Amino acid sequence: MEKAWDLQHKIEERESRIGKGKYGRVFKMARKPTDEEYAKTSKITGAGILAIGGLGFLIFLLAKQVAPWVAEMLGLF
Repeated sequence: MEKAWDLQHKIEERESRIGKGKYGRVFKMARKPTDEEYAKTSKITGAGILAIGGLGFLIFLLAKQVAPWVAEMLGLF
């Protein structure tokens, strides 16, 4: 029975410390985003993914098309 009480006290003590550590302030300020905030975040994230993907594709095209032409002009081929 004593072990059970010790375990119960440990659990209650751990629960009482939630929100008081280094992340406590963040947890207290956190909230669920509104539908409008979520939609804006999704749109911005999607635009960023498309922009980075487009940039990567442009670099790929340059490497495939322009790099051999430049190497040929420099006499590396």
